[in-house]
Amino acid sequence: MMSILSVLLYLGLSLDQRTHVKAGTLPKPTLWAEPGRVILYGSSVTLWCQGSLKAQEYRLYADGSLQHLETQKSLESGDRAKFLITGKYAERYTCNYLSHTGSSEHSDPLQLVVTGPYSKPSLSALPSPVLPSGGNVILQCVSVEAFDRFLLTKEGDHMLFSTLDSQPQPNGGSQALFPVGPVTSGHRWTFRCYGNFEKNPQEWSDPSDPLNLLVSGAKEYRLNQGTIIAPRYKEKPLQPGNKAKFSITYMTEHDAGIYHCYYCNPTGWSERSDPLELVVTGSFSKPSLSALPSPLVSSGRNVTLQCRSGQGFGRFLLTKEKEHRLSWALDSQQLPSGQFLALFPVGPVIPSHRWMFRCYNCYRDMPYVCSHPSNALELLVPGEFGKPSLLTQLGPIMGYGQSLTLQCHSDANYDRFALHKEVRRDLLQSLVLQPQVWLSQTHFRLGTVSSSHGGRYRCYGGYKLSSEWSAPSDPLDILVAGWLSDRPSLSVQPGPRVASGENVTLLCQSQSQRDTFLLSKEGSADTPLRLRSDHQAQQYQAEFSMSPVTSAHGGTYRCYSSRSSSAFLLSVPSEPLELLVSESSGGTSPPPTEPTSTAGAVLDPKDRQAEEGRQMDSQAAAPDAPQDVTYAQLNLLALRRQTSALPSSPSEEPPEEPCVYAALAIH
Repeated sequence: MMSILSVLLYLGLSLDQRTHVKAGTLPKPTLWAEPGRVILYGSSVTLWCQGSLKAQEYRLYADGSLQHLETQKSLESGDRAKFLITGKYAERYTCNYLSHTGSSEHSDPLQLVVTGPYSKPSLSALPSPVLPSGGNVILQCVSVEAFDRFLLTKEGDHMLFSTLDSQPQPNGGSQALFPVGPVTSGHRWTFRCYGNFEKNPQEWSDPSDPLNLLVSGAKEYRLNQGTIIAPRYKEKPLQPGNKAKFSITYMTEHDAGIYHCYYCNPTGWSERSDPLELVVTGSFSKPSLSALPSPLVSSGRNVTLQCRSGQGFGRFLLTKEKEHRLSWALDSQQLPSGQFLALFPVGPVIPSHRWMFRCYNCYRDMPYVCSHPSNALELLVPGEFGKPSLLTQLGPIMGYGQSLTLQCHSDANYDRFALHKEVRRDLLQSLVLQPQVWLSQTHFRLGTVSSSHGGRYRCYGGYKLSSEWSAPSDPLDILVAGWLSDRPSLSVQPGPRVASGENVTLLCQSQSQRDTFLLSKEGSADTPLRLRSDHQAQQYQAEFSMSPVTSAHGGTYRCYSSRSSSAFLLSVPSEPLELLVSESSGGTSPPPTEPTSTAGAVLDPKDRQAEEGRQMDSQAAAPDAPQDVTYAQLNLLALRRQTSALPSSPSEEPPEEPCVYAALAIH
């Protein structure tokens, strides 16, 4: 809504400081803030410096410093410049300007006040918010915080209404009692209160919810739309006489716009209410909303939200959950592809608030007629709470047509979980069900597996009232088989039946050019071993060595091929190969090892860029090197991940994702 608190005075400072005081030949400029000097913690504010038409450059100073903070050229109007301030709030600013004849004096100081570091107090009227004309009332501001002082503001006035020292409460909280009156009709009596501490007087709590004092005796209420003088609706007051209800039974484009209401009583007409914007949505298809570079944002950092659509109507609107106003409006930009977008800067992001957004595509000449809303996008601030676990019950390799479900769970009492896939610009998330008070979990159901499901996933636990989340779970890689059409062959040397203690090599080969091969064991939830391919005799291959084998190596194996450019998308699996290991008669066998290879081993499909260009040739040993070769034995058994399910299937095809190769030690 447009009735945001945009003009407040703190410690006797007047907001409207647009009085030019001449000093020498150049008049003093005026400095003011939009939307106001009282700013929500984490939001941005525009400072305007208005001087002379002769001004060429404007400078902004903070906290009495002689060194200017920022410079701006004059805007087209010539007599002003604007400065966007982000992050440095609760400071005192001045500005001046330069012309060809010299520099002006500094403007009067402008003190910004920041709200939001502390939770909001509650405001109530004693005995009642409804009172007769000329009556008095006590406004009670109460908080669970032990504030030193409370501040009461009245909407529509250019000054702080009242300030009182707090009264401590037995529960450790605080309160203040503000006498107000006499209250008369014809004026609006809307109040909010704030708390602060003496050590940081320019940092206020979140504002209380607004409290309206209502003067009884209204005879009629009227509702106006836009600038039309004639009222659109007239209604008699409802009991006890301090309100009326106006119903629009079927919203159309003609009902969109700005509304005001007012009332009359025996003494005359009241002021108009603050404007209320009614936006009609659903006129056309929804845009998409994403976060750049990612919806995972470190505390105190900024992020850019991109609203995008294939339809161009001239403007995009971005709204933030629980704020009953259109937060941002930007004209759209057209891309060479024909798409339209707008980029909204947001931040700094802090965990004490939830950061849930939607965007709309709207007509520029009809700003209150918009599309369906985009899907909700929430920014996630990773924290240090205990990390949850993420797992899939079917193993990390999935085939086309299978149903993919991931489970995120924790022994902490999180009441919601979020799932994030690397490279995605939004979150896949779901509210959690808690079947047991000591265990919380949720299932993310991705639906039928396609190529878009391949990738690296992490999940987070959190609480509904905060955007701060837990530390991320260990990563879970989902590999999609069947994306590449080739079917590699898998063979074993010396054969499928071996005795414990022998050396065994599994050879995976393909006639198609492939960068890597993977070996998986049936029934294992462990990450498949991934090795770089070697080109020999017009074949691409990798040798997986087990030396010496034990009974633990017995089982059914399959291998896959893949490209490094799409490391999570695999070929059709090879035919299964069963390895039978019999106990040797020589006694106890050594502990089992993971397969090794004379080719390079891909340790992580996401880190290839850091290792690109390294030589992986196992034949690189010098000619005079010893003939014995010792293979590095890679233990790639991952901790078994505990995980289970997703809400919806991502629609986009996966981007190319890198993998990393590491050379094995050759002696």
